Amino acid sequence: MAGYTDSKQDHAMRLRRVEGQIRGLQVEEDKYCIDILTQVSAATSALRSFSLSLLEQHLAHCVAEATLKGGPEAEAKVKEASDAIARLVRS
Repeated sequence: MAGYTDSKQDHAMRLRRVEGQIRGLQVEEDKYCIDILTQVSAATSALRSFSLSLLEQHLAHCVAEATLKGGPEAEAKVKEASDAIARLVRS
Protein backbone atom coordinates (compact mmCIF):
# COMPACT_ATOMS: atom_id res chain seq x y z
CA MET A 1 0.00 0.00 0.00
CA ALA A 2 1.30 3.46 -0.89
CA GLY A 3 1.96 5.92 1.95
CA TYR A 4 -0.49 8.42 0.48
CA THR A 5 -3.42 6.00 0.06
CA ASP A 6 -5.44 7.54 2.89
CA SER A 7 -4.95 11.02 1.38
CA LYS A 8 -5.46 10.12 -2.25
CA GLN A 9 -8.65 12.16 -2.64
CA ASP A 10 -7.04 15.22 -1.04
CA HIS A 11 -4.00 14.85 -3.29
CA ALA A 12 -6.15 14.57 -6.40
CA MET A 13 -8.05 17.71 -5.43
CA ARG A 14 -4.81 19.64 -4.83
CA LEU A 15 -3.39 18.55 -8.18
CA ARG A 16 -6.60 19.55 -9.98
CA ARG A 17 -6.30 22.98 -8.37
CA VAL A 18 -2.70 23.28 -9.62
CA GLU A 19 -3.81 22.10 -13.05
CA GLY A 20 -6.40 24.90 -13.09
CA GLN A 21 -3.76 27.42 -12.10
CA ILE A 22 -1.50 26.27 -14.93
CA ARG A 23 -4.36 26.30 -17.41
CA GLY A 24 -5.12 29.86 -16.29
CA LEU A 25 -1.71 31.05 -17.42
CA GLN A 26 -2.66 32.79 -20.63
CA VAL A 27 -0.28 35.02 -22.53
CA GLU A 28 -2.51 35.22 -25.60
CA GLU A 29 -4.84 37.66 -23.87
CA ASP A 30 -2.09 40.26 -23.38
CA LYS A 31 -2.24 40.03 -19.61
CA TYR A 32 0.09 42.22 -17.60
CA CYS A 33 3.50 40.52 -17.18
CA ILE A 34 3.48 40.85 -13.40
CA ASP A 35 0.05 39.20 -13.20
CA ILE A 36 1.35 36.21 -15.17
CA LEU A 37 4.45 35.99 -12.97
CA THR A 38 2.23 36.07 -9.89
CA GLN A 39 0.22 33.15 -11.28
CA VAL A 40 3.42 31.23 -12.05
CA SER A 41 4.63 31.84 -8.50
CA ALA A 42 1.34 30.60 -7.05
CA ALA A 43 1.39 27.43 -9.15
CA THR A 44 5.04 26.78 -8.28
CA SER A 45 4.30 27.24 -4.59
CA ALA A 46 1.30 24.90 -4.78
CA LEU A 47 3.40 22.19 -6.47
CA ARG A 48 6.18 22.59 -3.91
CA SER A 49 3.67 22.28 -1.07
CA PHE A 50 2.15 19.18 -2.65
CA SER A 51 5.60 17.64 -3.14
CA LEU A 52 6.57 18.23 0.48
CA SER A 53 3.32 16.71 1.70
CA LEU A 54 3.83 13.62 -0.44
CA LEU A 55 7.47 13.36 0.68
CA GLU A 56 6.42 13.60 4.33
CA GLN A 57 3.96 10.76 3.85
CA HIS A 58 6.58 8.69 2.04
CA LEU A 59 9.03 9.16 4.89
CA ALA A 60 6.42 8.39 7.55
CA HIS A 61 5.14 5.28 5.83
CA CYS A 62 7.45 3.69 3.26
CA VAL A 63 10.83 4.70 4.70
CA ALA A 64 9.81 4.15 8.32
CA GLU A 65 8.45 0.70 7.50
CA ALA A 66 11.62 -0.26 5.64
CA THR A 67 13.89 0.96 8.44
CA LEU A 68 12.00 -1.19 10.94
CA LYS A 69 12.79 -4.21 8.76
CA GLY A 70 16.40 -3.10 8.33
CA GLY A 71 18.89 -4.46 5.86
CA PRO A 72 19.43 -3.55 2.22
CA GLU A 73 15.79 -2.54 1.68
CA ALA A 74 16.07 0.09 4.42
CA GLU A 75 19.29 1.44 2.94
CA ALA A 76 17.70 1.60 -0.50
CA LYS A 77 14.60 3.45 0.78
CA VAL A 78 16.71 6.00 2.65
CA LYS A 79 18.88 6.56 -0.44
CA GLU A 80 15.78 6.88 -2.62
CA ALA A 81 14.27 9.46 -0.24
CA SER A 82 17.54 11.34 -0.04
CA ASP A 83 17.74 11.50 -3.85
CA ALA A 84 14.14 12.74 -4.02
CA ILE A 85 14.91 15.47 -1.49
CA ALA A 86 17.96 16.51 -3.51
CA ARG A 87 15.82 16.78 -6.66
CA LEU A 88 13.26 18.91 -4.82
CA VAL A 89 15.97 21.20 -3.45
CA ARG A 90 17.46 21.70 -6.93
CA SER A 91 14.12 22.55 -8.52
